[in-house]
Amino acid sequence: MRPKRREPGRGGGALTALSALVLLADDGRAFAQSSPTSRELPAIEIDGSETPGRKRPVAPRRTGRPPAAGHRIFVYPAAAQASDVRSVAAGAKDQPGMASEITISGEELNAHPFTRPGEALEAVPGLIVTQHSGEGKANQYFLRGYNLDHGTDLAITVDGVPVNMRTHAHGQGYADLNWLIPETIAEVDVRKGPYFADEGDFASVGSVHVGLIDRTKGLAQVTAGSFGYRRLLGMDSAKVGDGALLVAGEIGTYNGPWDNPDNVRKLNGLVRYSQGTATDGVSVTGMAYANTWNSTDQVPLRAITGGLLDRFGSEDPSDGGNANRFALSGRIAQTDEVGSWRANAYVVKSQLDLFNNFTYFLSDPVLGDQFHQHDDRLMAGANISRTLDSSFAGLPMQTTFGLQSRYDAIDLALTNTLRRGFLSNVRGDKVGEGSVGLYAENTVRWTDWLRTTVGWRGDYYAADVTSRFNANNSGRIDAALGSPKFRMMLGPFNQTEFFLGAGYGMHSNDARGPTTTEDPRDPVTRLTPSPLLVRTKGAEVGVRSRIVPGLDSSLSVFILDQDSEILFSGDAGDTSATRASRRYGFEWTNHYRPRSWIDIDADLAMTHARLRGYDSEQAAVYVSLAGYPEAQVGNAPGNYVPNAPAMVASAGITLGEKTGWFGTLRWRYLASSPLTEDNAFRSSAISIFNGRLGYRIDNGWRLQLDVFNLFNTKANQITYAYRSLLKTDTLYNLCTSGTAPTSVCQNGVMDYVLHPVEPLTVRVTIAGAF
Repeated sequence: MRPKRREPGRGGGALTALSALVLLADDGRAFAQSSPTSRELPAIEIDGSETPGRKRPVAPRRTGRPPAAGHRIFVYPAAAQASDVRSVAAGAKDQPGMASEITISGEELNAHPFTRPGEALEAVPGLIVTQHSGEGKANQYFLRGYNLDHGTDLAITVDGVPVNMRTHAHGQGYADLNWLIPETIAEVDVRKGPYFADEGDFASVGSVHVGLIDRTKGLAQVTAGSFGYRRLLGMDSAKVGDGALLVAGEIGTYNGPWDNPDNVRKLNGLVRYSQGTATDGVSVTGMAYANTWNSTDQVPLRAITGGLLDRFGSEDPSDGGNANRFALSGRIAQTDEVGSWRANAYVVKSQLDLFNNFTYFLSDPVLGDQFHQHDDRLMAGANISRTLDSSFAGLPMQTTFGLQSRYDAIDLALTNTLRRGFLSNVRGDKVGEGSVGLYAENTVRWTDWLRTTVGWRGDYYAADVTSRFNANNSGRIDAALGSPKFRMMLGPFNQTEFFLGAGYGMHSNDARGPTTTEDPRDPVTRLTPSPLLVRTKGAEVGVRSRIVPGLDSSLSVFILDQDSEILFSGDAGDTSATRASRRYGFEWTNHYRPRSWIDIDADLAMTHARLRGYDSEQAAVYVSLAGYPEAQVGNAPGNYVPNAPAMVASAGITLGEKTGWFGTLRWRYLASSPLTEDNAFRSSAISIFNGRLGYRIDNGWRLQLDVFNLFNTKANQITYAYRSLLKTDTLYNLCTSGTAPTSVCQNGVMDYVLHPVEPLTVRVTIAGAF
């Protein structure tokens, strides 16, 4: 029996149910939002003077207008950006359906100092974004007590195009954002929990939808900083016909503090044409990205304490990778006499090659354990939705129907390598995976203080897997799931609203999991196929209030269950499953703006995460390792969820107006977490401060100093505990001599493995508008 791998977890599924939805409409009266006024929550009201169902165009941003609750429009720009709050053809912004739902403007997001593009999403309350490898690899995400690995159970879209990759060479849901230019972000819509019918795969824990700007003043920006960081950014837009043409591009390099420099070489570009408004408009966007880098992956603690490696050293200096992505997408939105509709389509061509060595000499004591993961795919999809504004028994009602489709043609390969040179094949596959999602959602305003939303979603997935080296691991699989949703909103009462949500969600697994019956590394070993689709279920209650002038505060209490946490291990080429899990906790979010030049936010999230039941298989592994404490420790059965943070906190203050001096100080905290199911290994807490100071002239010029890890804290961006083997380990000699049992040699030494936070780092930016 093989020991259980201790690697970053990926999500799973839960229970099943179906619901029927009858949608009625009678007199066609409008269902529209009233304009929010000072210190008031938005309300829905009937307005017979308007054309039924007609949505007003999005008005230009007015810096003196206070935001509606849950819509944090920050007026302190980090770059010259678009005047519209929402992207063209993005559709109207609905009222918040849950207390945890929020929209963050691009200005606010860019006012935060961050070291890499993905970290811009740390503006999302409760979300921690980190990196455990090179600067071209997808980030690691933590939210609501989940280590979401590189994107599992956190659905991310940019301009309506999904970022998460199904059946990916490195991990299910892989979400790389290194191609995103933060200055082109207009707004970020955030939802959490499986309560929204238009949210499908990977969205059980949360979803982040990034909208892009449509026009900008000309901007030229140069950044230089510690450890060879260089970045050139240029962007401008021009009126073309009745619309605007936006062009943006960046070039970046970075070595990092590592003994083996990252040697990042990144090239990124965007071209976008848009015409109209968010509710009546059309946009077409093209993107291109290429990157190459070296990686300093996580290293074992015993190698650092034993003097074999420096804290910023690398066990295998040949780790690294290269990536490219080319995308073309379009969106259209229109309103008419009975409501509105919107549609989008996209095609993405991407390629990724990763070289990693996480276990060093555990599998191959002579040549080492480096492996190459190759992912080459063409992804295409189209979505359409129709919203009808009407009434039911004289009550305002809004009904939305939608269809979402996607197809991925994927070429996958996993090989053993030595210093990036080919050694042997592990597995190679061609996968075609398609999906169709249908949903309906109905909202009724029963009184001026009560509205309910009932929804249902059905998903159908089909995949065809062709294994190049083992026909027994080929096959065709399909699956379907239905997921009911419910939300209820009460209020406002004295500028306070209450929310309740419950629903079923879903999550797709790597398509190779259901068809794999033999271990790719050892065909004699039979494997149990995993399901293609799995369920989640969750519930949440929350309250949001603006009773204190200038303070937008919300509190959400949630629970989320999964029947199993199943992962496809890209480095092994097979699947493994753990037991059911439950997470519950709360999020408290606060945003305070007492003056036009002061902006303060403080967020706290706490989660209790546990596996359920008893792991008899792991108990057998623990017994088999008796007599070898360096292998046995951390392998006892337990109910802790590895890498599930119990507490995440952040706070920040930003000072300044549009011109003159400005500054930001931000703090983020990730509490100690269990790293093994028996809690024998725990990570250290991470507390980091970042700061910014600058001066902006009214002609658009800006000088800015960013300081990361302000107090030069020696902390780790990520810490794991899993098995590995070094040539200096006593166990290495016992295994190569044949003295130690096979089970012990397969397990290796259990130890902390870590990737440190970069030391104090400074970056200076000079930007000019024209």
